[in-house]
Amino acid sequence: MKATAPKSLKIDGRTIGPGEPPYLIAELSGNHNGQIERAFELIQHAKNAGADAVKIQTYTADTITIESDRPEFRISGGLWDGRTLYELYKEAHTPWEWHEALFDKAREVGITMFSSPFDATAVDLLANLGAPAYKIASFELLDLPLIQKAAEQGRPLIMSTGLANLGEIGDAIDAAREAGCDDLAVLHCVSAYPAPANESNVRTIPHLAEAFGTPVGLSDHTLGTAVAVAAVAMGACVIEKHVCLRRADGGPDAGFSLEPHEFKQLVQDCRDASEALGRPHYDLKGSERGAVVFRRSLYAVADIAPGERFTAENVRSIRPGNGLPPKELPNLLGKVARCKVPRGTPLDWSFVD
Repeated sequence: MKATAPKSLKIDGRTIGPGEPPYLIAELSGNHNGQIERAFELIQHAKNAGADAVKIQTYTADTITIESDRPEFRISGGLWDGRTLYELYKEAHTPWEWHEALFDKAREVGITMFSSPFDATAVDLLANLGAPAYKIASFELLDLPLIQKAAEQGRPLIMSTGLANLGEIGDAIDAAREAGCDDLAVLHCVSAYPAPANESNVRTIPHLAEAFGTPVGLSDHTLGTAVAVAAVAMGACVIEKHVCLRRADGGPDAGFSLEPHEFKQLVQDCRDASEALGRPHYDLKGSERGAVVFRRSLYAVADIAPGERFTAENVRSIRPGNGLPPKELPNLLGKVARCKVPRGTPLDWSFVD
């Protein structure tokens, strides 16, 4: 595949791509802790924090796995050590009967909402709710039929790449494009919970953009906000981060989620980082204009009589910057003054005989 320049896309009228402010997604995941009122509260907090979108996940324990005690169905190590997949997903899922109310709440507060479908029935549910986009989770990136089903809905598609190699990412992108979806974004991701900052490799972001010609972002599972800001500096167009009401409340994803005030800081820091990128630029900036006068220049630091020579004792490079530039000092020393030069006078060549 030969890539072209990344093509922007729009979700709910918001342009996402190079040169645009980063698109900030607040991921609710299971942080509602089984209470729809907490989900409503999180949606409001995401809006208040300045997020562009809030995302949920559409699955049930039965659509994502099966109830089994076989060893391969039990998690070993990490945040969810000892739990079966079925137990985890039963706790963490967002009930399907909540979905319409959640979408209504998002519209009420004025924030975009979409979801990650985990099977074909989830895609159908979201299509019926008018979801403006779909997100394919990292662990589903190999499910090309699911990607094709989502891509056929005529909506933008965002895909996370955790665990996938470059060939697998290419296969997923090809599947989406072949199904008619060209409004694509790819999120670099480390699928560890939490993910260590030193494995984030955010330099992958511009490489993905060059390889596939899509806007690229970061689905971030690290602690804190530093990695997300670094990703924006590397050209990330999208940042996705989990949000919770309070980590102390617990829940499946609380340990690597941001509280509302932290998510608000993330939004501000990422947008500041984006604005700070600018372009290669060496001319005087508008904010610097008042400071030019405080650069160094050549001044008379003692009274100089007509016919007296300019010397290191009566001329110095000092602030402010109204005189000759300091580089002219060797050319000035030894020359003769043509007139009286009082102490504190900025020097120029008109004083030289």
